[in-house]
Amino acid sequence: MAQSRHHIFKQFAASEWQGFRKGVEKEGLRADASGFIAQTPHPHALGSALTHPRITTDYSESLLELITPVYDTTAGMLEALGHTHQFVQQNLGDEVFWAASMPCGLDGDSSIPIANYGSSNVGKMKHVYRQGLAVRYGRMMQSIAGTHYNVSLPEGFWQQWQQAVGDSELSLQDFKSEQYFWLIRNFRRRSWLLMLLFGASPALDQSFVANVRHNLSSFNANTFFGEQASSLRMGDLGYHNNAQASLNICFNELKTYTRTLERAIHTPWPPYEKMGINRDGEYIQLNTSVLQIENEYYSALRPKRTVASGEKPIHALMSRGVEYIEVRCLDLDPFAAVGITAPQVDFLDLFLLDCLLQDSPRIGDDECARLDNNFKDVVARGRGRDLALQLGNRSVNAGETALELLDSLQPLAEQLDGWNGDATYVRALAEQRHKLEGSWCLPSQQVLDAMVSSGLGHRDWALDMSLKHKHSLLAQPLSDAVQQQYTAFSLESLQQQQQIEAADTLSFADYLNQYQQS
Repeated sequence: MAQSRHHIFKQFAASEWQGFRKGVEKEGLRADASGFIAQTPHPHALGSALTHPRITTDYSESLLELITPVYDTTAGMLEALGHTHQFVQQNLGDEVFWAASMPCGLDGDSSIPIANYGSSNVGKMKHVYRQGLAVRYGRMMQSIAGTHYNVSLPEGFWQQWQQAVGDSELSLQDFKSEQYFWLIRNFRRRSWLLMLLFGASPALDQSFVANVRHNLSSFNANTFFGEQASSLRMGDLGYHNNAQASLNICFNELKTYTRTLERAIHTPWPPYEKMGINRDGEYIQLNTSVLQIENEYYSALRPKRTVASGEKPIHALMSRGVEYIEVRCLDLDPFAAVGITAPQVDFLDLFLLDCLLQDSPRIGDDECARLDNNFKDVVARGRGRDLALQLGNRSVNAGETALELLDSLQPLAEQLDGWNGDATYVRALAEQRHKLEGSWCLPSQQVLDAMVSSGLGHRDWALDMSLKHKHSLLAQPLSDAVQQQYTAFSLESLQQQQQIEAADTLSFADYLNQYQQS
């Protein structure tokens, strides 16, 4: 009988374990002192959103995105994220960096300025892509913020793992891609657990759903909430749309994933064709396909590969394989100054490693539908103690199944801690178990409890939390060396943007055509 992958991993020596490689992309709106979305341009002191290595914008000019380099420790990654937050807070004036995933006060699409990246062709393409999102889905859903966690295992691990599992027929590149998709299939089976443990957006400001039909309940005069919701961000009011509902993106292996995704980029969608590409002499979208580019596809996780300038993500994956995975379903933790905590990161590492070590058969259409339903059910009704999930042919209680899954991670946590000589993973696991035992203190419930305790609606409560985080971060001044580093980042990024703009020789139409034909 073949050894289980867990058993094979147990035979690794401590000296052979090289840990995780990790980074974070953390989004958050800039809001004014009243809790309304900022109408000001991206602060000049934060440099160029096009070229800054750590501070950019996502959809909106008001939606910041902070990016860490890759680290091999949680502490190093969070320290870097904290430094970037401190520098940002220094340069926001009276504005705040919004602490919640669901947005601050809005006044329809026109109140959400689309991000501007300058006059270069690459900058224009980023802007037109966002304009395309606006005409396709509206701007409101693009104002939602989250945390994306990027993680990989080092090259040395993959060499040892390939030898240990006895798969020598594939090149190391193809083996890594195959194994990452092995992990991804199990992530798909278990992603509902992350929404239960980390969903933290059960309420929203009434301005987000003004003139929109919904089934939310009234919290107070200016706030709605989901009676049992864990994450409105990941629900029907968040990242979804009819065109993408028609897609059948296959996560079984790299070949099927890239093939189905590329087909979506080249499949015309009649409503988008009716809109056209230009309006009044201005580009309103990059093309009229189901997807303009790969990033338009909303998913809880993506296989990723660092791309060269002008290179399409799909082509990078096809030519050089999967480099890391991006977990995209995480709400901001509104109680944490940087939106994410060390125990959460450590648990994610443990969870993802176990996804690699468990058996992972291909996912058929029936299972795929069940997995999607489980995820949606936890998003919409995760706080319900009687929520049932469908695992295979069985109906199971979500909370009990979650505890069983956490218990199954205990041996792996102890193994990693034994190698590291501490209790990092056991403690991270215990923190998640605590959420599901006794009083059922899920983050989504903690948010509602805090709002009730404060007597505030979502906008005022989130504004209060944002101000508290701002004050705590500003109370920890950056060292002179770090301050100088970030000042240099900003100046250099502005210079780089000017150089890119000066180097353009093609018209935007020719540039776009060349990119799409590449």
